Amino acid sequence: MNPSRRSSRGPLPSIHRLAALAIALTLAGCASTAVSDNYTQVQALTRQSVGSDVKWLTSDEARREAQTATDRLLAKPLSADDAVRIALAYSPSLQAMLYESAAEAAETSQSARLPNPVFSFERLVRNEAGMREIEIGRVLSFSVLDLLLLPSRLRLADYRYQTTRLTLAGNVVQASTDARQAWVNAVAAQQLLQYAEQVKAAADAGAEVARRMHAVGNFSKLQRAREQAFSADAVAQLARARQAALASREALVRALGLNDAQAGALTLPGRLPDLPAAPRDEALVAQAALDQRLDVSMARANLEFTARDQGLTRVTSFVNGLELGVVHNSETGRPPQRGYSLELPLPIFDFGDATRSRSQATYMAALNRTAQLAVAARSQVREGYGAYRTAYDLSRHYRDEIVPLRKTIAEENVLRYNGMLIGVFELLADSREQISSVMQAIEAQRDFWLADAALQATLIGKPVGAPAMEAASSSGSAAPAH
Repeated sequence: MNPSRRSSRGPLPSIHRLAALAIALTLAGCASTAVSDNYTQVQALTRQSVGSDVKWLTSDEARREAQTATDRLLAKPLSADDAVRIALAYSPSLQAMLYESAAEAAETSQSARLPNPVFSFERLVRNEAGMREIEIGRVLSFSVLDLLLLPSRLRLADYRYQTTRLTLAGNVVQASTDARQAWVNAVAAQQLLQYAEQVKAAADAGAEVARRMHAVGNFSKLQRAREQAFSADAVAQLARARQAALASREALVRALGLNDAQAGALTLPGRLPDLPAAPRDEALVAQAALDQRLDVSMARANLEFTARDQGLTRVTSFVNGLELGVVHNSETGRPPQRGYSLELPLPIFDFGDATRSRSQATYMAALNRTAQLAVAARSQVREGYGAYRTAYDLSRHYRDEIVPLRKTIAEENVLRYNGMLIGVFELLADSREQISSVMQAIEAQRDFWLADAALQATLIGKPVGAPAMEAASSSGSAAPAH
């Protein structure tokens, strides 16, 4: 038998056997511990950044408790914070993320373990001069290089654990942001629907008055047609508002993972929250960009691991295999043979220069990618804060300037109407203008809370698109000419 087929480990001294057993037991217990540690640390990260707890439903009892808690929250008008709580403690999509993260952690634990020793058995029979001889070969082999590189393997596993944690934390932040923004859109769409119904009522009233005045000859056909056209436009606007309210409500249902019964029980507040007394401080926001961003932490961890891996590559580029085996052969009529075998690849054709060059290039790429990520993080925070501050100023402008002015104009026009200085159509047109300004104020308030959620996500490292703050237009804003 050729004893150099595979390397292996033979009998070890007792102290070495105990050390090997300790390593094996430590690695065997890594999987469940790593999964639990990942979940615990993600809980801490999200509690600090999002302000709500992530719950992993690993039993039927936990799932029943989560459903009961969700039903209790849905028994009253749902707040934005409660929507986030449901998304992080009940949503099936988030539970899927948690289980996928657990699977990745278990796979990482598996990759950190030493490969099992290999036992080879060989039985050969030889007939010579009427004699039957049996030769038996046994080899127990293991990779010495894998044992020597165990610390590096454990460092790689630790890096993968950290990457899994940060990725999961980012996904949790994304789920939280999606739930909060879906809630803002649903409440705002519900408010806009109410005012669209008021526009429709005012338009219908104007069209009816125009019809009656035209019937008695006090209104021209053109004037009546203009009022009817406005009423028809209001019908279309109301239909769009109803569809927007339905679509935004269903988007919230999907973000929270509600079933049909829970979706039917979902009720929303009558209006969006008021603006905060003052906007966030820009200096504090900029400082938080690099203190708590998950993508920056992940890039730094990757750079540190790549730097360590580069030093290891310099060694393994020359020696990429070392196997040791203990051999025991026995043959009929002969004393048994004992010995060992050693396998070592010879760097004749491949001197490892390409591997070393690749490692150095990978490190430099990681270094520059980290630097670019820091630049992008600061830029994204500045952009997100700009959108946040613009939305805040616009919403406050509508609240403090435009809406009060429209209200004053409406009150003055009522006095003029009572004094018979203006007619009913001028009064209806002014009413439509006032309703339109309130609808635009609601849209500005909605954009602020969307920008607030987007800025929070950007600070954590999961930037989302800021709301488009375009000039508001309403079909009810223009009064028909007479």
